[in-house]
Amino acid sequence: MSKILFVVNNPDFFLSHRVRIALAAKDAGYDVHVATMPGKSVNQIVAYGFTHHEITMSRSGTNPWGEAKTLWSIYRLFKQLKPDLVHLVTIKPVLYGGIAARLAGVPAAVYAISGLGFIFTRQKKRDILKTVVTALYRFALGHGNSRVIFQNADDCAILRNIHAVRQEQVVMIRGAGVDLQEFQASPEPAMPITITMAARLLKDKGVMEFVEAARCDKDNKYRWQLAGTIDLGNPASLTEQEYQAIGQYVACLGERKDIAQLYAQSHIIVLPSYREGIPKSLLEAAAAGRPIVTTDVPGCRDTIIPDKSGLLVPVKDGEAIFKAVQRLANDVALRSAMGKEGRALAEREFAMPIIIDKHLEVYRDLCQ
Repeated sequence: MSKILFVVNNPDFFLSHRVRIALAAKDAGYDVHVATMPGKSVNQIVAYGFTHHEITMSRSGTNPWGEAKTLWSIYRLFKQLKPDLVHLVTIKPVLYGGIAARLAGVPAAVYAISGLGFIFTRQKKRDILKTVVTALYRFALGHGNSRVIFQNADDCAILRNIHAVRQEQVVMIRGAGVDLQEFQASPEPAMPITITMAARLLKDKGVMEFVEAARCDKDNKYRWQLAGTIDLGNPASLTEQEYQAIGQYVACLGERKDIAQLYAQSHIIVLPSYREGIPKSLLEAAAAGRPIVTTDVPGCRDTIIPDKSGLLVPVKDGEAIFKAVQRLANDVALRSAMGKEGRALAEREFAMPIIIDKHLEVYRDLCQ
């Protein structure tokens, strides 16, 4: 029985984005282990029947000593557990787990690239951090028996251009999948037009642009609502003061677990993020049969068929968001047509069984 170890920074992220894949691997006969930071959700991971391992990791810290401790923690776990394959998810596990996998002699590695952030797209003549991170990616992704799973072509092109990835490693899987039974198309709710954004309340998710769009609605014709909580451990998070201030323009719903119900009670879904891998919230919106307004950036634009299932707007442009929302709000036939196109796209490309099968195929190829 081959042993698979998932390494993810946050236990909540594992449960929201990878648990279905891990359960399918378990059902397929793999001995599945999960390594994350500590957190309340660890109990749920164990309840699913996985063996959990705690690793030392800070999500946003850049203290060299702390980062060295993270690398050592992962390396030590690999040496002790001796997994046949490690599945590394999110940036720090990919970088440090990739380095540790090579040093510890792990037989196979899967790297899940769910976004690269802005370090490779910012324009600086002398960018020391970019140089360091480039070197780390080249070593971390250099395992001889590995696959690199990309969610969008832009991220793939970046890592190919810096010679961190070989063509034979590349696998394209568009997102973490969506449960088509949980998210089902339903008739529109009653008026007023309700516009929903569901995301972590980070500035680079476009929260302030969403608020700016709501402010453009001078006559308060529409209901603008924002689901999510601030995350003070992330430097991009709204502060408590900023969160309180936006409440005069949008309805702040806090954390919501019933996203399917929330979308069913909405007419339009908006995500004005600055960059993504593939945002799960938009896969869910497509499955729910709701038209989408999102930014023309990597990841976000990959979740829609432009002008068929949703509308693209420029990044960091609240007025453009408002105009796109207004267009949809004034055209019930367009909303209906886009919702149907989105649902069809979800069934064709984003359905959970499709995503699971692609992952299991990768595992089989590497473990044979």
